Amino acid sequence: MTEGFHRPTKLPPSMLEAIQGGLDPEAVSRITHETAVALLTRVRADPDPAVVDRLVTYTDEHGIDAIAELWSHASPRSLPGALWRIYLLRLLIRQDPVGTSFSFQRGTELITTVDPVIAGAAEPTGPEEIIVLADQILRGLYTGDFAIALERAASFCRINAVGCTSLADDRDAVDPADAARLTTKAARFGTIAEELAGCARLWRSDSLD
Repeated sequence: MTEGFHRPTKLPPSMLEAIQGGLDPEAVSRITHETAVALLTRVRADPDPAVVDRLVTYTDEHGIDAIAELWSHASPRSLPGALWRIYLLRLLIRQDPVGTSFSFQRGTELITTVDPVIAGAAEPTGPEEIIVLADQILRGLYTGDFAIALERAASFCRINAVGCTSLADDRDAVDPADAARLTTKAARFGTIAEELAGCARLWRSDSLD
């Protein structure tokens, strides 16, 4: 992203793009992977509920800045890249639970795959339910089957991609600019869905690093 992150935690319009950095790529790669592995290994080995709660809600208090510095430069199909995308998705949901739940609900009505079942959101999916879903997915990274958490997030993104595409079609005649925004958002959701699904496959084959 060309725009920086600032407290209070607010994402710029380009929220689903990668942050560009000026550090040495090799050093960045080493740091991002080491921190991701160390954090995940330690917490999953002893998932103290209080620690997990603090990790899930970390960005609520501290913003996205520190996590962005650690993981936003990582490859999309890597452990730190996966963690970054899950935290970013959670932040997106919490910033606009009404809009996100609306596109999600629209997507569940139109999608023909099993993604709604995999995502596991309560039905009907309103703002409160979508926030709960975001926390459940992030918590699953630290306490449950890591690949399943990634697959739930990927399904969430695929559903929203369908929902945003449908909403864009609705808006095209009356507000082309908003339709274009929704189309771009749908494409980004689709890309992240592919990246997270790829990470889940790598994790299952012990190849995600």
